[in-house]
Amino acid sequence: MNELIYQWSNKIGTEIIEMRRHFHKYPELGYQEYETAEYIKKKLLKYGIPFQSGIAKTGILGIIEGKYKGRVVALRADMDALPIQEENTHSFVSTKENIMHACGHDAHMAILLGTGFILQQLRDYIYGTVLLVFQPAEEMGPIGGAKPMLDDGVFKDYKPDVIYGQHVWPQLPVGQIGIRDKEMMGASDTFKITLKGKGGHASMPHLTNDPIVTAAYLITNLQSIVSRNLNPLEASVITIGKIEGGEAKNIISNKVYLEGSIRTYDANIKKNLKKRFFEITNHVAEMYNNEVVIEYLDGYSATINTPKWARLVRETAQSLFGKEATPDVQPSLAAEDFSRFLEEIPGAFFWLGTRLEDTEKQKGLHDSMFQINEEALIKGSALLTKLAINTLNELKKGEK
Repeated sequence: MNELIYQWSNKIGTEIIEMRRHFHKYPELGYQEYETAEYIKKKLLKYGIPFQSGIAKTGILGIIEGKYKGRVVALRADMDALPIQEENTHSFVSTKENIMHACGHDAHMAILLGTGFILQQLRDYIYGTVLLVFQPAEEMGPIGGAKPMLDDGVFKDYKPDVIYGQHVWPQLPVGQIGIRDKEMMGASDTFKITLKGKGGHASMPHLTNDPIVTAAYLITNLQSIVSRNLNPLEASVITIGKIEGGEAKNIISNKVYLEGSIRTYDANIKKNLKKRFFEITNHVAEMYNNEVVIEYLDGYSATINTPKWARLVRETAQSLFGKEATPDVQPSLAAEDFSRFLEEIPGAFFWLGTRLEDTEKQKGLHDSMFQINEEALIKGSALLTKLAINTLNELKKGEK
C-alpha cells in the first residue's frame, strides 16, 4: 500500500503545489470564499469526486465511495485567509490587499484535494466512504465555520465514525508529525472591557475618576488569576492584547477600552477563570469609582483528541516516514475550530512539519512573512490517504 500511495502522491505532487500557490495568490476571508469554492469544485469534478456545496455558505463536502461497503471517515481542511498584508516577495504573493493565507489554509486545501485524487485511484482498496470536508471561516471565532456546517447538515447523509484534521506546523521539520493522545490545542475566549470614569484636566486629578489608573490596576490584578487562583501545573493564559484611552498628555480621559483573550485546556478551569475574571473586573472598577461594561465571548473549546485515533495517526505516520517521525510535542494554547467536530465525532487533530530549511527565514503562523516548505505537501497527502484507509480497516475489524 505504501508503494501505491507514494506512486500516486508523486504523480499529483506538482499539481498539489500549483493548487497551493493558486489558493495563496487569491485568498479570501471567512464566508467570502466563493472563488476558492469554485476552484475546489472544478478540481473535484476533474478527479471524478461527487460533492455537495453551499454548506454554511461556502463549505463543500466531497464524497469518495470505496469498492466495498464499510464505515465513514472524514478529513477536514479549512478554507479562509487572514486580514493581513503579505510582505513576502515570492512569485505567488497575495493579489488581495490586506488578505493573506498566513495560517497555511492554502496548503490544507491543496493537500486535501491531492488526497482526494489519490483515494479515487485506490478505491479498490477502500472499505467504506471517505468524506472531504472543506470548511469556511475557521479564523472567525467565536462562531467559526465548523458549527455552522454541522448545523447546516453537512453530515446528514453520511455520518462519520471518525474525523481528522491536519495543520501545517513551522516548528517541526518536514517529515515529522506532531500528535498527542489527548490535549492538542487550547480553548480561547475573548473579551472587551469598557471602563467609564470622569475626565478632566491633568492638573486637577482630585476632580476626576481616572479610568487609565483603573485599567493599570485591572491589568495587574487579572494576571493574578493564573498565578494565584490556579494550580501552577495547569496551563492557562490571560492576555490583554489591546488598550485604548486618552486623547492628549494633559487631559484625563473619561473612557478606556481593553481587549484580550483567555486560554486553557480544561473546561472546569475555563469556568473558574471566567468567574474570577468577572469578579475582579467588577471589583476593581468599583474600587476606583468607575463604571464597567464587559463583553465576553465564549470561543472555541479545547481540541482534545480521541486516544485510539491519535495512536493510529502516530502508527500511520511512522509506517510512512519512519520511527522518528512522531517526536514528543507539547500542546498549543492556540485555538482551533476543529474542536467543534471533535465534540460530536471521535477523531484526532495533528500537525504536519513544514519548517523551512533556512530556519532563520522561518516565521510563525499569522505572520505577514509566513512561508512553508512545500516539500511537506506530498507527505501531507500521503499521510491523509493512508490514515483514511487504515481507519476504515480498523473500523471494519471492530464489526467482527
